[in-house]
Amino acid sequence: MFLLEGKQEFVNEVLETIELDEIRDSLVGIPGVNGLSTEQRKRLTIAVELVSNPSIIFMDEPTSGLDARAAAIVMRAVKNVADTGRTVVCTIHQPSIDIFEAFNELMLMRRGGELIYAGPVGHHSCEVIKYFQAIPAIPRIKDNYNPSTWMLEVTSTSMEAQAGADFVQMYRASPMCKNKDMLVKRLSVPIPGTSDLHFKTQFPQKFREQFKACLWKQCLSYWRSPSYNLVRLASMLGFCIFFGALFWQRGNINHINDQRGLFTILGCMYGITLFTGTNICQAVMPFVSIERSVVYRERFAGMYSPWAYSFAQVAMEIPYVLMQVVMFMLIAYPMIGYAWTPAKFFWFMYTMSCTLLYFVYLGMMIVSLTPNIQLAFILTSVCHGLQNLISGFLVPAPQIPKWWIWLYYISPMSWSLNVFFTTQFGDYNDRMIVVFGETKSVATFMKDYYGFRRDLLPLAAMVLAAFPVVFAVLFGYSISKLNFQRR
Repeated sequence: MFLLEGKQEFVNEVLETIELDEIRDSLVGIPGVNGLSTEQRKRLTIAVELVSNPSIIFMDEPTSGLDARAAAIVMRAVKNVADTGRTVVCTIHQPSIDIFEAFNELMLMRRGGELIYAGPVGHHSCEVIKYFQAIPAIPRIKDNYNPSTWMLEVTSTSMEAQAGADFVQMYRASPMCKNKDMLVKRLSVPIPGTSDLHFKTQFPQKFREQFKACLWKQCLSYWRSPSYNLVRLASMLGFCIFFGALFWQRGNINHINDQRGLFTILGCMYGITLFTGTNICQAVMPFVSIERSVVYRERFAGMYSPWAYSFAQVAMEIPYVLMQVVMFMLIAYPMIGYAWTPAKFFWFMYTMSCTLLYFVYLGMMIVSLTPNIQLAFILTSVCHGLQNLISGFLVPAPQIPKWWIWLYYISPMSWSLNVFFTTQFGDYNDRMIVVFGETKSVATFMKDYYGFRRDLLPLAAMVLAAFPVVFAVLFGYSISKLNFQRR
């Protein structure tokens, strides 16, 4: 309990330091659309890094893209961090007078990374001004002129040629540089009896703790994202009512008297698989795409393993998928009139669960393999088109050319239809119907026309369960190995 209270107190301290305590319960949102402003996002990024309690913080242009007011707010937060005893190292671009003079030390480099100045800024930039004005032919700074702008002007290549001086050599020959070198050498010698820093593991917590933290984070993220979860639940409700009303009691074996009735109910299963799967796949892609940018930053900060995040993301989808499956089984299943035997009900629910899961993980996997959401949607459309064509319904397996049959066997949708068809109608050997001018039992027609065999049901069930696992593992592997965040 004490440890938990200590962590909470530290988080509260960080929020107060970065001045985020007033918006602690706000959603981050999407940049430029909703949620936090740009400067609030920058301060939040700093706060996330402070949670690990580092002694040194490196910031790359924290004021870029901000107006004068927002930049001042961010730098005030940075100054608060420095006041806690931490060392803050910043690259800064065109700072105002107030921002420039908030720093204690300055490292000025010309093109090529050669040092021109490395020393204190001083009160009202007096140390920097004193150093450069001591160089002959350097003009004096005007009153109320920005010292950072003046410093860049007087150290330009043209001014260096005009003054006939080499600023790099002048700095290296200065007492300031010699004192810095002596300080570095002195601090580079370890204290007797000490050893180099060594960390037993790459991350501060074990994988189990990382997974629990990521899972709790995903739980809150999903709960606070009604635009994603409520929409897909509402879509599933709409699909249930639509299919239930359109195919009212068509699944009852007593209503299947001819090939028209059989093809109607088989088309219902095909439509359920296609429409619900496509919808849930496309719904998850924007959500994962937004989360991926956060994962990049937190992974590079060493907070957790990408596998911990991936498994948490995968696990978090399971209860929401099961909610959609239960909704379908309670609404659409009885409306369509499928058999209420325990075995058929279980097989339909099992197949529906595996189908929605592999469609969700397929969308997540494609997002992790592509650099942007636009390309991910294009590739997903191609995958859906191929699955639709080669699933075994539009073109039955026995009619697929032999050189394309491998696509049929690697298509997850073909295995879903296999289990759907054989578990619901593959055991009706006594129900005779006339199809294509021949009298056959429903089970025989399923085997001869579609190639769906009930004796292969255990194999089909295992393959169907393997697809979500494979897609989930590929998603985790891609997140851990690929990085599309480039400058």
